[in-house]
Amino acid sequence: MTTTEITPASSLAPLPPHVPQELVFDFDMYNPEGVADGVHEAYARLQAPGVPDVVWTRHNGGHWIATRGQLIRGALEDTKHFSSECPFIPREVGEAYDFIPTSMDPPDQRKFRALVSVTVGMPVVDKMEPRIQALAVELIERLRPLGQCSFTKDFAEPFPIGIFFMLADLPDKDIPYLKNLADQMTRPDGSMTFAEARDALYEYLGPIVDARMLAPGDDAISKIASGKVDGRPVSKYEALRMTGLLLVGGVDTVINFLAFCMQFLAQSPEHRQELIDHPERIPAATEELLRRFGLVADGRILTSDFEFQGVQMKKGDQILLPQLLTGLDERENACPMHVDFSRKKVSHTIFGHGVHLCLGQHLARREIIATLTEWLARIPQFSIAPGATIGHQGGIVSSVRNLPLVWDVATTKSIAASGL
Repeated sequence: MTTTEITPASSLAPLPPHVPQELVFDFDMYNPEGVADGVHEAYARLQAPGVPDVVWTRHNGGHWIATRGQLIRGALEDTKHFSSECPFIPREVGEAYDFIPTSMDPPDQRKFRALVSVTVGMPVVDKMEPRIQALAVELIERLRPLGQCSFTKDFAEPFPIGIFFMLADLPDKDIPYLKNLADQMTRPDGSMTFAEARDALYEYLGPIVDARMLAPGDDAISKIASGKVDGRPVSKYEALRMTGLLLVGGVDTVINFLAFCMQFLAQSPEHRQELIDHPERIPAATEELLRRFGLVADGRILTSDFEFQGVQMKKGDQILLPQLLTGLDERENACPMHVDFSRKKVSHTIFGHGVHLCLGQHLARREIIATLTEWLARIPQFSIAPGATIGHQGGIVSSVRNLPLVWDVATTKSIAASGL
């Protein structure tokens, strides 16, 4: 499967007998029509006038899509009918996905979630705050005198990955290898299957988990490897599945969100100036940016025949629940494509909803706020490099392919990290 070519008609799945023709909509989550104009604009086609709230696409093996925030939340809450046992689309990818607790349903899911939450919960994030700020400052100060950077490669990747590698006590030299494996799981380029990328990740983690089971430290992997569920020690396979989830989440999602944010701010001087003049608004602005630039689209599998919003679904059907669509839904947010840092009510599901609400959301918010605060204080005026074409890519986690930024060094400021 590639993400760069339009799916030929011959590879489209046949229409199941229970799917009405009027619910069929041509949509490929890995290569949505109109992605050249922006991945969010491409997804917004699913909410155009006349499009049903639930549709079926023949792409990627054939699956349902919930197009509205209320339905997305409803399906995420209903673990009885919508199971996480096959959370990725297409089916062969979802069946190979075995990270926990995200591939589990309650009640077992809750037991493992409690253990994983110890590694990235609020107390851990509070303790990491000075290191988060220090790394942001270090990276920005390194780039500031250059007058240019490839934001994705030079900041968006090393910053959140560096924070996660601190948490997990992993060597920085392994970052490129692990980042590539994460990319192959969320935005595959055809060089390996999801199962191959997962197995390579487990092969990498295996000796590390073994060592930390024997001599645990204070890092995230040690806490999982030495942890207990139901009063018993976790098995090595369980530890691999939990640490695998942390790694993929830690080296992918925030990276791509930061790129969307900085593309927007580079192209919108008025929004950028608002945050420069009023840095106290950055936390609220972060929430609005999370709403507007959501990027996750995973799914569920039907556990039984079920009528959902008047649509008859069958056991084994898959349904895509694009968390990014909630923030773009005009039923939830007025003028949803417009960014308004003064918006009174911000509605989104970028971190999921229900029992699988993202465990790393506190860390993600701190990383985003640190980036905006420290970057705008030092490099307040920047733009996209002249002549550059910015491309977006769909997938389980959407991304900005490349983001070259430029600025006049004379307008920048060198500021030491406060409190350090």
